[in-house]
Amino acid sequence: MSARILLAVLVLANVVSAIGVVFARHEHRQLFIRLTALEKARDELNIEFGRLQLEQATWAESNRIDQIARERLGMKFPEAGDIVVVRP
Repeated sequence: MSARILLAVLVLANVVSAIGVVFARHEHRQLFIRLTALEKARDELNIEFGRLQLEQATWAESNRIDQIARERLGMKFPEAGDIVVVRP
């Protein structure tokens, strides 16, 4: 009778272990899918960040700022006679 009980316990332990393995593999797959999605989102954000840096560099270019200052604001470099040097 004890051999049957031992066999039943071993079969039950085997089934529980198999269910644990299936659960662990399922959990691993779910986490891998989530990781892949997060990596894709990270890559897309890095691409957008690069585009924004390029756009910022374009908008902040000194030639462009000089052109806008001259055209829209009517600014110009002062003439030599217009410059006043203040000394203490």
